[in-house]
Amino acid sequence: MDLLPVEIKVNIESDVAAALSALGGSHGVRTTRRIWFAEDRDGVAERRIPLLEAGVIVRFRLGGDADDLTVKLRPCMSKQLVGRFSDPFDADSFTYKIEEDWSADRQVLAASLVHDHPPGALSDAVAPGGDPAASVDAVQHQFLHTCAPAVPFDGLVALGPILATKVEDVPLDDLKVNLEAWSVAGLDFLEASIRVKPKDTDDAEELAKRAERKQRELEDAVRARGVALSEHTENKTRRVLTALVRAMHN
Repeated sequence: MDLLPVEIKVNIESDVAAALSALGGSHGVRTTRRIWFAEDRDGVAERRIPLLEAGVIVRFRLGGDADDLTVKLRPCMSKQLVGRFSDPFDADSFTYKIEEDWSADRQVLAASLVHDHPPGALSDAVAPGGDPAASVDAVQHQFLHTCAPAVPFDGLVALGPILATKVEDVPLDDLKVNLEAWSVAGLDFLEASIRVKPKDTDDAEELAKRAERKQRELEDAVRARGVALSEHTENKTRRVLTALVRAMHN
């Protein structure tokens, strides 16, 4: 496998609105969307999140110019990604990405297959009583069957919605940063992220060193604006799904 892009994230949750302003969130193109995650229905009934525990994420994003449905493996191992899924590709309304996902000291491999849909096309799948699995297409099923064959994938329920506000390409010192705020079930997060792409002259060590430097620059740029980084070690997807499952049982 060739060298992979590195997505670097920092999470913020103290006064998200003030943090968004301090980080320059008024200076980019803002998109508001609603997000749902699909989980195993029986597991949720038992207050569990089996798909996420198995490293499988099924995410619906509605709003903006298009809806999309993402099936992601995170964390995964490169040996899982076989056949047509061993390398990234774009095809029609599909985008398949493989990248490293860094947050604080956590560094994992992630592979995601995104299918774009016309606006409104996924509304029934996430509606109460809807069937999220019905919108997972044949290529996404093939991805799961090929790369995560041990994970059972039927009887899903949609959890959400999460209100998401994203501002892209915000200048922060010498960085171009994406800011995304999530609000749901009493939780508010802001994620600041950058993407480090391999250069033609890179080897693995050079790419890792540059990504580590960019990670420090991002953390320093956020702190320099008086914004504290989250001390929670769990990623925001896990915390949100846990909160949504808990809310269903209250």
